[in-house]
Amino acid sequence: MRELLLDEKQMVLYGPPGTDKTYLAMKLAEYFGGGPEQVKIVQFHPSYAYEDFFEGFRPVEDPETREVAFRLTAGPLRELADLASREGNRHIPHFLIIDEINRANLAKVFGELYFLLEYRTRSVRLTYSGDDFALPPNLFVIGTMNTADRSIALVDAALRRRFAFVELSPRTEPTAGLLARWLKREGRDLEPARLLDALNARIEDADFAIGPSYLMKPGVYRDSGLERTWRTKILPLLEEYHYGEGIDVAARYGLDALREQHP
Repeated sequence: MRELLLDEKQMVLYGPPGTDKTYLAMKLAEYFGGGPEQVKIVQFHPSYAYEDFFEGFRPVEDPETREVAFRLTAGPLRELADLASREGNRHIPHFLIIDEINRANLAKVFGELYFLLEYRTRSVRLTYSGDDFALPPNLFVIGTMNTADRSIALVDAALRRRFAFVELSPRTEPTAGLLARWLKREGRDLEPARLLDALNARIEDADFAIGPSYLMKPGVYRDSGLERTWRTKILPLLEEYHYGEGIDVAARYGLDALREQHP
């Protein structure tokens, strides 16, 4: 991860739900960064735009006259880039974490910043302020992407060319076996790990596999917690996967069915 960040500056962690993509992104930023003030987190959504992400004119009320005027306002990326460029900060890594990076119109959000992601030593003229701007070399971007979100179009080639993509899948290390290792450390029975492995073996599409984080919470191990989590968290995801197919999801993926096969 360290070498990827040093080489590419931008990285996307992608995988199915429950694989701790956002958790890992935050931990990487905390580990390599200089402190909380050097880390910003944003979450993309369909209405997110360049003006929200970088800079744009926004209505601001004068506290005395109560009159409203539009003023150029910096977004999280501009704020973090300016902080990283200050004297005394240039040797400290700064991190922008973009959660759900594939849920926005990326060309609309990044605009001319696409160029800067690839050419860190160059500058461009900004759309609103007209400033010449370059992304500082000590600013790193980590995005997360949920592969089970089928309502989102595939990420365009321009983004793929500018980011390193790292998969987090329940079927491959380091995510595979994580729940079993955690249960051993906590001194708990390994049945939930066996059931999760059996469940993922029945799911044909790897993008819809279930990650271990659903079963790494204290509530799962209180009275009937495993059954409750399975019924309210895991089975609804699989209902979405099989929507319109007429499949009895509980009969196929429920705890009783899995326990019969893997007692």
